[in-house]
Amino acid sequence: LPLNVNAAIETLPRQQGTKSESVELSVVMPCLNESDTVGICVEKAIRAMAENGIDGEVIVADNGSTDDSKQLAASLGARVIDVAEKGYGAALMGGIGASRGKYIIMGDCDDSYDFLEIPAFVRKLREGYDLVQGCRLPRGGGVVLPGAMPFLHRWIGNPTLSWLVRRMFHIPINDVYCGMRGFTPELYRRLDLRSPGMEFATEMIIKSGLNHASMTEVPITLHPDGRKTHGPHLRTFRDGWRTLRLFLVFSPRWTFFRPGLLLMAFALIGYLLAMPQVRLFGVALDVHTLLVASLAGLMGWQCILLAVLARIFAAREGMLPPHPRLETITVESGLVLGLMLLAVGLSLIGVVIVQWWSVDFGALDYPSTMRWAVPGVTFSALGFQTMMAALFAGILKMQVRPQGPTQSDRSLSP
Repeated sequence: LPLNVNAAIETLPRQQGTKSESVELSVVMPCLNESDTVGICVEKAIRAMAENGIDGEVIVADNGSTDDSKQLAASLGARVIDVAEKGYGAALMGGIGASRGKYIIMGDCDDSYDFLEIPAFVRKLREGYDLVQGCRLPRGGGVVLPGAMPFLHRWIGNPTLSWLVRRMFHIPINDVYCGMRGFTPELYRRLDLRSPGMEFATEMIIKSGLNHASMTEVPITLHPDGRKTHGPHLRTFRDGWRTLRLFLVFSPRWTFFRPGLLLMAFALIGYLLAMPQVRLFGVALDVHTLLVASLAGLMGWQCILLAVLARIFAAREGMLPPHPRLETITVESGLVLGLMLLAVGLSLIGVVIVQWWSVDFGALDYPSTMRWAVPGVTFSALGFQTMMAALFAGILKMQVRPQGPTQSDRSLSP
């Protein structure tokens, strides 16, 4: 860096101020034994703000460093926040919670992100965007320098996970895993982020889309990791699975509903072919096909019920916005549907009982009676599942009482 870095640092006298002193920008960096690179990152951030007239601060959220990362960052003008809870997301939440800025930019302090690119993020934030995402991938105009990203991450992991975000959540982001991004404190509070690990950044993207936040991308250049004493904290397969799991948690439609519809469609086709004993390519589809189709139907309906319950729970916990249609569903309507399905099932079973009675409860023509018994059992099970799910939905929809002293507590107070 040029020798005027120290002068740039001096132009930000409020770096060590109290939280009550507001600034335009807070740059938050999670840190865990980053003595190789934290200094250069802090210097670049301060220099970028000083040279572009941005009133700001640098916060290093330390997650238990045992080297001299904290001392080095503080000596260069950063405000160091100790975060006891372990994890990338936990460190960021601690740092963001201590920030004083009108805008917040987060980024790793391993020198892979160039904090001299801060002004591009600030310009977009000033234009009114809630979230400004950095993009390292060429698809979004970014640049990945040689050796900056492992092969699996660049060509498989990041493109695949980013495609899933665009497909599952309709979010126009080309690089979901990029850790350099800017956002407003208002958006951060609204999102109620909870992931303490590496999936924190992905949760922010998904929830921003679900909450209809305005977002845009800024192309950036990814540099090789500058650390020498240890390698990256990211673990390819563990963190990739945790990200995929997060996608499934925040999308009951893809996790439960759509697989349920496929199973129900398979069941319907099976019934249409097996009930009239259709021969397909010389193969007779009979009672055994009916049994398999019933199994698919039961599993499919269970998936659909789980989708409804998961969506209700997610809305109640603030993980997803409320679904308008599900808000109108009542416990009583679910019970009525369940009773109707159960009535159909018992009626079909009743037909078998009548046939059995007609032969003095002797041997039955199983190929014939099973065509009544299998659907009867299936519809009875579907009805019972539906009623139990409706009752459980009622539990999930119960209002949570606000925390505070009860009437009895107040009467006992002095």
